[in-house]
Amino acid sequence: MKKVVTVTLGASKHDFTLDTEFLGERYTVKRFGTDGNHRKAWELLRRQQAHADAIGVGETADHYQVGLRTIVNRDTEKLTKVVTRVPVTTGATLRRLLQVRAVRHVQRELGSYFNNNHVLFMSGMRNYEIARALAEYTDNLSFADPVFQTGAPLLLGSLAQLETYARGNELVSGSKPLRVLEKALPRLKKLRVANAMGKAHVVVGNFNEIKSVGAADNLEGKTLITSAVHDDQLAFYKQCKVNLVIDVTPRLFDQVVGVATLEAMMLAHLGRKANELADDEFEEIITELQLEPQLLHPTGHFRNIRRFAFVVHPLSQEFIKKGFPIPKATPRFVMDRVETLAAHLPPMVYCKMENIVSPTGAEAEGWLITVGGTPKEMLAHPPEFTYRRLLAAADMAKEMGAQIMGLGAFTKVVGDAGVTVARRAPLPITTGNSYSASGALWAAHDAMRRMGLVPVPPKGQRVKARAMVIGASGSIGSVSARLLAMAFDEVVIAGRDLKKLEQLRASILDDTPDAKVVCATDYDSLLGEMDMIVTSTSGAGKKILDIMKVKPGCVITDVARPLDLPPEEVAKRPDVLVIESGEIELPTQVKGMKSIGLPKNVIYACLAETIVLALEGRFEVFTIGRDTEWEKVKEIYKLGLKHGMKLSAISGVGGVYSDEHIAEVVTLAKKARRTWKGGSAGKPVRAPRKAAPKVSRKAAAASGGAKPVAANKAATTKALPVKKAAPRKAAARKRELATTAD
Repeated sequence: MKKVVTVTLGASKHDFTLDTEFLGERYTVKRFGTDGNHRKAWELLRRQQAHADAIGVGETADHYQVGLRTIVNRDTEKLTKVVTRVPVTTGATLRRLLQVRAVRHVQRELGSYFNNNHVLFMSGMRNYEIARALAEYTDNLSFADPVFQTGAPLLLGSLAQLETYARGNELVSGSKPLRVLEKALPRLKKLRVANAMGKAHVVVGNFNEIKSVGAADNLEGKTLITSAVHDDQLAFYKQCKVNLVIDVTPRLFDQVVGVATLEAMMLAHLGRKANELADDEFEEIITELQLEPQLLHPTGHFRNIRRFAFVVHPLSQEFIKKGFPIPKATPRFVMDRVETLAAHLPPMVYCKMENIVSPTGAEAEGWLITVGGTPKEMLAHPPEFTYRRLLAAADMAKEMGAQIMGLGAFTKVVGDAGVTVARRAPLPITTGNSYSASGALWAAHDAMRRMGLVPVPPKGQRVKARAMVIGASGSIGSVSARLLAMAFDEVVIAGRDLKKLEQLRASILDDTPDAKVVCATDYDSLLGEMDMIVTSTSGAGKKILDIMKVKPGCVITDVARPLDLPPEEVAKRPDVLVIESGEIELPTQVKGMKSIGLPKNVIYACLAETIVLALEGRFEVFTIGRDTEWEKVKEIYKLGLKHGMKLSAISGVGGVYSDEHIAEVVTLAKKARRTWKGGSAGKPVRAPRKAAPKVSRKAAAASGGAKPVAANKAATTKALPVKKAAPRKAAARKRELATTAD
């Protein structure tokens, strides 16, 4: 029978004697705690070596290497040198290997868990290897070594700073971090570490270090990386509402056994000293025993909260007035100067969104960051002007701990539509265009179904109607065209560049050979023949189409930001349904969100894409550039359904469309069609005096927000456009493409 003794500076109340089997041999393991008494520990080690095959020395500072510098702890050296007859270890090698494996395990099992987390190390030098492992996933590292070792209220902010500190620092003989903390640190310095703990997402340290500055107000919701957690320690973490405790020491026995003891048992098994073993030999034993970290949930409920950021900006001078205390009667020439000044302001946090919970249990929170430029100002400057502000916003998002950032409104179309920003940003970027395309067609399909002016075809057949996409060569427009080509008898792709349109047409026909696709650069004469129009230009307020030429009862989905059809244009045609793309309703009541011009709990699809990716733990560049991939449109649509996203009640420039208002549009359209001449401009259609008014966004929010009618619920699971069977030679490809619409 092998005998292993551990002498530790830890509490004697955790002493034990354990008879067990390990690596095919019987062991007797004894632990002796000395309650921090170094002299007692030295004497025990001197006596117990005569009765042991290996000895572990626990809860003392290891010798460790920081960069190229090896730090030797003199107290530990005194304790280990007294043992001369048998192998002795502090568990340093095994602890280092288990720490790195723990980080890898959690990152893999919990889905990019450490990406851009704020991590506070109570001692970076003692945990250098785990710091290097975490540095692969986040740059937000801080180290409290100077505070604990010198009393200086200074935190190191990078691995490079830690290595520089180690080169210039000599550990004082007999120094005890906790004693230094309690005796040498003024309250202000202790508060410095406590505040850093409150801002961190992850804290690395032993129990005594964490407890010395930790409490419920700065530990709630945190993740702790520590070792050899006892029940009384877990109770403290529960009291502080700690979210997750990662115990790097595997639980092999009923008794809590520290890393030093485990390494001593391995040395006893091999009959060799610690310095005679390579890391590979320890790794073989770790693999054989299948050692994994313990993931403990003190509160009984684990919350994996992912974090995002999203960039917004004012769409006009009116939006600037809403965001700042500027009188409504301010002269135009003054507002012009204010608009120019706002464009040069640094990015600012507009609000923080919290309590976004998926039906899967995943959670997300994030920040809306505003840049001051209106589309007019962005167009007045070269793209680099906007790039710099978006990159500054990305730096701000990274510093706050965001794991992905989305571009909203006009910021996603400036320059190369996010490509340059994604390449230079310190975190993944998405424009949200995939979900915008999906949401636009989702909303258009639902609107056409509710209006009932176009008959629903038999399953597998195309809709007997014509559709047009204005701005078809853009990212959202091209995907919309692809999907509409599968569902409508004819699709007109319109834009300014005929060459790009012809290339898009060829690409659509490659995927859908039986589709009828027409290119048009001068499309005014065709407006009166369209049953659906999707407009997704970057015209920034320029007149894109003449609404007086649009067919009565046409559904226009305006995806552009700013809108291609301003309110005054929409008001001319009460017989046409103009919707502001497909807005998305969140699965839970969000907290902390300020108004973005939509009913409560309703967001734009581009923002929804960023949130869905965060909930899924997909911290990656998803949608950038002007060529949005239909596969990603399909994927984000399905992920949205998975995480409880629903199509909001259909909204226009005046607010949410009620069933009564849609019915009124249908009535006016039917009446107008009796005298419609196919697109010639005429007098505006006048709505009857008793026509149901549009519901304002404020009123909609007061009455429960954008509650969809009963049919809307069905729309969340029904196909977007209706599919038609493809020719046999293209049937397989057709079925795959049609799934996108579903």
